[in-house]
Formats: sequence, C-alpha cells, structure tokens
Amino acid sequence: MLRIGVVSDTHGQVDFTRAAVAMLESCGVKQVIHCGDIDSVEVVSQFAAWPTHFVFGNCDDNREELRQAMVAGNHICHGRQGELRLEGRRIAFLHGDDTRLLGDLVSGGEYDLVCHGHTHVARHVVHGQTHVLNPGALYRAAFHSLALLDLPALEVTLIKL
Repeated sequence: MLRIGVVSDTHGQVDFTRAAVAMLESCGVKQVIHCGDIDSVEVVSQFAAWPTHFVFGNCDDNREELRQAMVAGNHICHGRQGELRLEGRRIAFLHGDDTRLLGDLVSGGEYDLVCHGHTHVARHVVHGQTHVLNPGALYRAAFHSLALLDLPALEVTLIKL
C-alpha cells in the first residue's frame, strides 16, 4: 500500500500548512500532491519531508519564484496540470479553476483519479470509473481539511483539521 497526502488552497498560510504537515507526518504518507493556490515559498518549504507534486492555481501569481523553491526543495512542479502513474493507477491533478478542463479529465475515462481544489469544499465522488477528489482547503473554508489516498485500492479519507 502506498499512502499519498492531498492538499490544496494553502494561500500562503504557513501556520495552517504546518498543522496539515503534522497530520500528514502522523499518517505516514510517502508523497504529497498539492492542487494549487500555494501562494508563498514558505508554504513550499513546509513539505520538505516528502517528494511533493505541485500544480499552480489561479492565485499563484509568483510562479517563477514558487517554481524555484520547488526545484530547490527537490519537489516537482507540474505547471497547471500534473499526471502520475502510481501503483498501477493513473492520477491527474490540477487546481480546478478551469472547469472545462476539469470536466474533460473526469469524463474522459483516462484516469482512475482526478484531484483538484479551488472550491474550498472537500468532496470525494465517483463518475463512471473515475474518482474525483477535492481535499478541501487549508484557508478560507468552513473547516480546514486534507485527504489521504491509499493506493492501489483508491481508498480516500477526508480529514478535518
């Protein structure tokens, strides 16, 4: 089993991100996916414990600075959309502000899982054969949350912080 942490919408909030990182550490994740709206290099540095896959969101205006921090921290910057194959599962991830692209990824049937943020609302639903996961947000949300993903089973746990 491979456990992945999924977060989104940190919006530069280091203290809230630190709390999420502590939870991810306690849950034994091996990698992290960040679905965008990172907003500060200080947030990037909080994920030093794992290989972290980042995509940019609509609020990430300082992309070159963020990209440099990701490279310096041995993370992967996927730009606006990322794709992984882990434990035989195909995973796409993006911020989700491009609703047409999000819809195409979900309905295309190419991915086992599509992760996104943007709405600041945690949810896990299944469309056809594709799981759709929004881990919620670590800032400006009714409650702060993240998700754990266990592969290859595609078991999702949403966690309120």
